[in-house]
Amino acid sequence: SYAEILEAIKCSDGMPISDLSRELGMSYMGVKQHCLKLTELGFLEEWRIPRAKKEVGRPEKLYRLTPKCDDLFPQPGSDLVLNVMEGMQKFFGDSSPEKIFFHHFEKQRDDWAVTINKGKSLVEKATRLADLRDKAGCSSRCKYDVEYGFRIEEYHNPLYDLFSKYPNLVKQEIRMMEQLLGSKVKRQEVELDKGGTMVIYQIGTLG
Repeated sequence: SYAEILEAIKCSDGMPISDLSRELGMSYMGVKQHCLKLTELGFLEEWRIPRAKKEVGRPEKLYRLTPKCDDLFPQPGSDLVLNVMEGMQKFFGDSSPEKIFFHHFEKQRDDWAVTINKGKSLVEKATRLADLRDKAGCSSRCKYDVEYGFRIEEYHNPLYDLFSKYPNLVKQEIRMMEQLLGSKVKRQEVELDKGGTMVIYQIGTLG
């Protein structure tokens, strides 16, 4: 479906039709027709990258999201929440927003622990955590490669605007993730070529 294609591309730095077809279990021509329609509607744009010198053929064509998709992945209620946080600071002190979110992350940790603790290994626990965060609107996926090891990559976070204004909330979220996984977690923001930001949560150990 169109939504599945947009969601898959959102969790990437651009994807060719072949990768989309394989990931979504759809036919190549079916995905191609969907991508052409989404491009016509202004939700996707084509992006060609040159092949390596040893490879022959035309540059590979990828599809990536356009700014028109921003409204499809909103920061739900972020303006309202920011206004509420500012009001709390004004009436109850500078630390009040952090206290509220400390409670939020503690409750989220307790709710998620029921599912994550069923994982028998750190990899399984991290995979369960990524799935829960994805369902919470974070567009999360687990990735592993030799160079960077095991990590959770995220292409969207409903709290991102809050993190920009209240950086200590980032520390609270990382602490919650570390408590759930029983492992050190390092957070890194990476600017994407297509625009936007990807957040990498590097999992410290695989013991």
